[in-house]
Order: sequence, then C-alpha cells, then structure tokens
Amino acid sequence: MDRSRPLTFHFDGVQHQGYAGDTLASALLANGVHQVGTSIKYGRPRGIAAAGVEEPNALVQIEAPFPEPMLAATTVPLSDGLRASGLCGRGRLAAEADPARYDTMHAHCDVLVVGAGPAGLAAARQAARTGARVIVADSDTEFGGSLLGAPEEFDGAPALDWVHRVTEELRGSDEARLLPNTTVFGLYEDNYVVAVEKRTGGGSRQRIWRIRARELVLATGAHERPLVFADNDRPGTMLAGAARTYLNRHGVLVGSRAVVFTTNDSAYSAAIELHDAGVDIACIAEVRETAPVHWAARCAERGIRILTSQAVVGTSGVEHVTAAHLAALGEPNQYRSEECDLLLVSGGWNPAVHLHSQARAGLRFAADLGAFVPVETGKPVRTVGAAAGLLTTRECLADGADAATAASERLGVAADPVPIPRTRPVPVEPGKPTWLVPGAQGWDHHFVDLARDATVADVRRATGAGMRSVEHVKRYTTIGTAHDQGKTSGTLATGVIAEILGLDLAELGTTTFRAPYAPVAFAALAGRERGDLYDPIRVTAMHDWHVEQGAPFENVGQWKRPWYYPHPGEDMASAVLRECRAVREGVGIQDVSTLGKIDVQGPDAAEFLDRVYTNMMSTLKVGRIRYGLMCKADGMVFDDGTVIRVAADRYLITTTSGGAAAVLEWLEEWLQTEWPDLRVHLTSVTEQWATVALVGPKSRAVLARVAPELAVDNDSFPFMSWQDAAVAGLRARVCRISFSGELAYEINVPRWHGLALWEALVAAGEPEGITPYGTETMHVLRAEKGFPIVGQDTDGTVTPHDLGMSWAVSKKKPDFIGKRSFSRADTAREDRKHFVGLLPQDPDLVLDEGAQLVEAAELPAPPVPMLGHVTSSYRSAVLERGFALALLENGRNRIGECVYSPVGDRLVPVTVTEPVFYDKEGARRDG
Repeated sequence: MDRSRPLTFHFDGVQHQGYAGDTLASALLANGVHQVGTSIKYGRPRGIAAAGVEEPNALVQIEAPFPEPMLAATTVPLSDGLRASGLCGRGRLAAEADPARYDTMHAHCDVLVVGAGPAGLAAARQAARTGARVIVADSDTEFGGSLLGAPEEFDGAPALDWVHRVTEELRGSDEARLLPNTTVFGLYEDNYVVAVEKRTGGGSRQRIWRIRARELVLATGAHERPLVFADNDRPGTMLAGAARTYLNRHGVLVGSRAVVFTTNDSAYSAAIELHDAGVDIACIAEVRETAPVHWAARCAERGIRILTSQAVVGTSGVEHVTAAHLAALGEPNQYRSEECDLLLVSGGWNPAVHLHSQARAGLRFAADLGAFVPVETGKPVRTVGAAAGLLTTRECLADGADAATAASERLGVAADPVPIPRTRPVPVEPGKPTWLVPGAQGWDHHFVDLARDATVADVRRATGAGMRSVEHVKRYTTIGTAHDQGKTSGTLATGVIAEILGLDLAELGTTTFRAPYAPVAFAALAGRERGDLYDPIRVTAMHDWHVEQGAPFENVGQWKRPWYYPHPGEDMASAVLRECRAVREGVGIQDVSTLGKIDVQGPDAAEFLDRVYTNMMSTLKVGRIRYGLMCKADGMVFDDGTVIRVAADRYLITTTSGGAAAVLEWLEEWLQTEWPDLRVHLTSVTEQWATVALVGPKSRAVLARVAPELAVDNDSFPFMSWQDAAVAGLRARVCRISFSGELAYEINVPRWHGLALWEALVAAGEPEGITPYGTETMHVLRAEKGFPIVGQDTDGTVTPHDLGMSWAVSKKKPDFIGKRSFSRADTAREDRKHFVGLLPQDPDLVLDEGAQLVEAAELPAPPVPMLGHVTSSYRSAVLERGFALALLENGRNRIGECVYSPVGDRLVPVTVTEPVFYDKEGARRDG
C-alpha cells in the first residue's frame, strides 16, 4: 500500500477514494461498501467473501478505462479514474472496439516455478543458484504469497524482508525471469504451460506466455474453504483468511464486531490480529470438542471467548449480516443470537491442485485435512507447500527447496542446498472437517456454491433423482461451473453429497479440473492473430460488381456473399420480396461461386462415392448429375450437394459453401485411414471455378442469346444434366440444376472469366429485366420448395428419413457411411423430429427462427415439454404471407394440426403442413 498516492474511483455511480496497492475489493471495504451485487438466481444481496481469485460473489463490470465484464473485484487492481458497477452473475460486452494491444511470448526454461509464496520462492532461489534457467510466475502483483497478508517472522525479522531479499537475488540473476501478475492457467503434455500476464503502462494490456519447462514446481498454495449453514451468503460473511489479508496487506478493518466460526486452527490468527487492531471479537464458535491449546491461551490473554462444540446455524440481516445464530452441534433449534457486523468462517483449506490435475496426476482424500491432496507420479512435475497439503510455513519452505534440489539433480546442475530461514514454531492440531450444519428450517438457504446460487436442497434433489457421481450432480446443479470453477464449492459439494448418501469422500472423489484455472479474456488468447489479416476474407470474381451495386454482404464461412441488392429507398424486406418476384416471374441471376467443389479422380472413384453418399453414384452416367447426401457414422446428415460425372473415372462434387473444408477433410480421413487401398485422389477446385446461377421462367431465352450453339430445349438439355459449350464466347460447363424449383442453369467458367461471364449475362438479360439476387432471396425460394439447408434446418441429430428424404437412401448398396445406424431403435422411432412446414394462422406473422414449439396455448408448469423448433422463417412474395420450416416431434403425423410458438410474450397458433409450399408437382422446373 502506498498511502501517499490516493486514487479516485467510482462504484455504482458513487465516487470513492482508495490508494495505490489496493484492489477494487479492498478499496470498497475501506469505504464501507460490503454489498457488491446480487445473486444470479435469487437476487439475494452478495458481498465480498474472499481476497483472491477464489472470490465467488463480488463480480463487477468495469466501465472505464475500457468495458470488461465478469471480473472479480478481488482481482482488479485499483487505478485512478476506474469506474465499475456490481453484477448479478451476467456482464455486458463492450460495444466499441478494444483499442488495447494483446501479444504472445514463447519461452523455454529448465525450471518453472508456479507461485511465489514461501515454497515457490524457496524453490526458485535453490534452482537459480545452480545456474539453471528459472522462470517464476505468480498471479499477484508482487511476490510473497500468503506472507503478504500475514505478519510472520523469519530469523527474527519480518518475513517480507526475506521475500524482498530473495526477489532481488532472483532479479539479479542472469538466468532467472520474474513474472508477477501472471496467472498460469493451463498445463499440457510435456510440461507445456500457458499463462496470462496482466501488464501496466505502455505496450500490451495482456500477454500470453507459452512456456516449455524441463522441470515444473507447482507452489500454487491453497484456498480456504467456507462452511455450509443457513443464510451463509449474507454480505459481511467472509473467509477468515481474507479478513486477515485485508487487515495486514491493505490496512482495512472489514468490520467492527465479529463472530468467528471455525473447524481448524487457521482462523485463530485472524481473530487475534483483528482483535489487536480494534475489532471486537464477540466469540469463536469452534466445532471441535476442545480448542487448540496454543490458541486458547492467546485468546484467553485477550478475553476472547471460545465456544467449543458450537456452530453457526444461521444469520440475520437484510443487506448485511447483523447477527449470527449459534447452537450446540446437532441442536439447531436451540440457538442464541450474537450481534455482529462481520462473520468470519473457516472450514479448512483446499490445496490448489488444479494444475497438478491438468498434468493427469492423481489425487487422494486426506481425512485429517478434509481435502484432496496430490499423489506424486515421478514425472518432472512436483507439487509443493500448501498445494501439497502442508500446513506450516516451515514445512512449505523445506518442501519447496527440496523440490528444486531434486529437479536440479535430474537436470545435472545440482548445487548445495540453500539454508531455509528459521520460523516461529506454531503447533497445528487436527481440524474437524464439517460439511453440513443443519438449520432450524429446511435446506433452501444453505448455499454450497455462492456463484451459482446452488443449495443443499439442489444437491438433495439431484441425489433424490438417483445421481451418485459428483460429476453428474455438478451438471444437474451447476455447482462448480461459474467463473471461479468451484474453488470454494468443489470439495464442499463432494462432502455434502457424501453426507447425504452416507458415502466415503475418498470413494466419491472430486470433479475434473480443466483449463483455464482462472478466466482468461478471449482478446488475450487471440492476441494479434485476429481481424481480416488473420482470418482471410474470401471473395468471388464478381465481388467488385456486387459492391458497386450497393449489396450488403453475408459471411458464409470465410466468404463474402451478396445478401440482397437494395434499390434506393428499399429496406431488406422490400428488396427480398422484389427479388423473389423477379425470379418466379422473369429471370434472376446469382453468384454461386462459393459452393464447395471437389474433383474426385481415380479408377475407384465410383466405389468411393458409393461408400460416402447415401445414394448410388456408380450408376450415374457421364453427362448426368445426381443430388447426394452424406452422413456421419451415426447416420446423421453431414452435408449435401450434387455429383457430376465427368468421365468414367472422374467426378466433380459440390458441397455447401461453409462446409467445403470439413467435407474434404472428412473424405480424406476415410481415404487415408480406412480405405487406403482405394485408388482415388481428391482436389479442392472451389476457387478455380466461377459459377453463375441463371434462374427463372425466362432464363432459357437469356442463355440461348449468349450460347447460340447450345441446344437449350428440354429434350436436348434435360434436368440434372450438363454440357460443355461456349457462353458469351467463353468456354463453359453448363448444368441444369435448380435450388429454387424454377427453370435454372448453373454456368461454370474459370475464375478469371467470372466477371466477364456475369456482365455478359446481365447485358443479355436486359430485355427480360434480369434481376440480381442475394442469399436471402435464395433462402426464401428454396424454403418455398421445402429444400433444407444442412446446418440451418439440421443440427447434427437429423437423419435423411427425418428430412423426408428416404428416397435419397439407397436400398441396393451393401453399405455406406451411416447405414448401420439407420437400424438402431432410436433412429427408427416413428416419433422422431421430422422436417415439416408451418403456417402461422396470422398470415402477416413471420415466426422467429429458433423459436420453440409447444403443444398447448397455455404453458404448463416447468419443465415445459418442447416439441421442436423453427429452423427457417420468411415472408413469401408468391404465397403472400409468412411461412416457416421446422423440426417437429412426430411431425409428419401432425400435418393439419395446430401447435404454438412464442412471439414476444404470447403464444401464437401455427398449422403444421408439408414442407413444400409452392409448385408441389414440380411443373415449373422445366420452364
């Protein structure tokens, strides 16, 4: 703390003052602000509960200097002009672009020490004195770890003097790199570590460090565990160690009269130091039958009462705790109240084993600690100090130094052990792990996870539903899934489950620890690798023409596709209706160059395509085209497109624009790993062809005008066939394919001739009033015909049969990818979700895409059964009304029935129909 440097900040619109060295949390507490926000589910007042990254409650939205959501107030360094507001578990992204720079550094070292507390600094000093390359990373702004918040002595002098000496020694070493303000959040194979550094001053705001370490020492410390009792979430209820940190590091008294509730020795330090600083300690409620002798004597000297075999069974207060209710263990109804404005709790300590677990190392339950501790594996990863379950500073120092010595010996750079400082011996008596403290009434206000508003009642519902695994209960209750990833609630949840089910905690185990250890901004992960230069923009040969016409663009994969072509004064809806009419009544032109195109060649090309498509491709004649569906091995539709047979051993297949790369990867995987005996080669030719769709009843006349040598009548040029011809003097491949139901041609030329072809067709179509149209009109036209779009009308759980496309599934082929899955009981169910059409009873209504569909006009009590959802929804010019496509449970058997869809705050009736709304006979296809 530097009280010579006052800082002004605003919280919830109110101006306050803090000092350099404060966190936002410590500054708020110093200004008497305890409630920071409200809880995400119940809207209950929530205050600051911790002092570090484990904070479950105090989430804030930073408004200035730049908007950032969902930050724990305990991890936000105070800065002059900071503006912030409290949150209820949901934040808001910035509307403006982030002006800051984010970058990445790569580093290698012999020894990486994660954590700069007593164990970490002892390890780093020992390793550095061998001449090894050492990196020390700690998430705090300065080194010292727990010593920053505890007035300990080393060799008879303040422990921080030792911290400063070791830090300066490391800083002066040529082979040591110090990274304060750096959180290691991911540990991967071969000691590959990823960390994020928060930077101040010029340069980047945050930096990602990617470090490869030969040896790794994890000195990550431990998190204090709260206790579960009724109304344990009121502001003013705080971890005892956090109150100690705010006092000793920030000079903040977090209350004036405190009740302390503990199951172990560590809370006594906080009680005594707060008492000596002027806080009235009302009493210490100790769950053990006898108080620890050493601490009992020190409390007696100060007149602090210790009530053994006692527990806090509830609290009073609205926006802040005003009293704690104490009772003998097992007698919650016979409680008495103790007035207080501060309730300090300590249920023990959980070693921060997250990185240890990410290294795929094991954990075991230590009953004496009531926590899961690391099991060492012999790998070049050693977890030390409090992270290994050690309770005294002396043990932590020795363990850190020993780990560094062992690492140095493995590296072949051993040196004599460095003496560790002498510490004041303090006996530690076994704690009494306590998971549940019954209250006078029910379990609805016994909070296990403050961040998720998850209670013991929620856990009991999960176990009552038959769940026994902590992983299942976690997902049922959402415990441990918030920003803090269960740092205060994870072990608690296991203990609560074990107590409810009468099981051993060692048998239950704990949940999986995954990266990131703490939240990381996407901007930091992206670094400089973002924007147009990193993710290339793909444009067609006709792009500049589309820009000149004022077309807005839709992003389809990496492609920029014209969305619609507005005339002056037109909005999108009007432009799309005009384009739709033009295509249905005259002739339209669309740039479809973005369609994926893969050239398939080889003697076994036909056999290969038979295996990957649901329908037969080997029987396709040269000069003909066939629509095809691809499924994954589970029988679900993966992609669709056309197959053109160019020669006996050569095909050209098309895919969806956004799916081209995935389809090519999928086909290559099967060729290279499953069927390497097939003589087939695949080549992406998407960008080699420019393709123009000429669509509408007058399209034949336009094509005939630019391709006079091409016979375009139906007999000479039937549907789903192709011919090579000169079009506008250019060598072209012309295909009779329609995605609109109208007479249509797709004209393909080499990409460098694309603009010339487009302009020639536009000029040739002037007598017919040719109209360019974009992707939105294309969607409307295909939806009127009931043509699905894979990825919009499907979601990875849809089979060809669900789409009503059984005709595209061959019954002749012995096998193809996904065939076996069609015989599974689940995929053969009659009541699966089917692809259907919907007509709102109000013809002017256009349903929201993604809207759920329900059975009745009045919603039943939750959970509400959902029948399906709207996949596509548009206004149709030819139908003169709104219409939609949907996936609906048992949909084909519901045709003619009424279901309901939400629009705003009401449910509207819609009629289930066939998915084909226009020209069901297909008469318009041939002009």
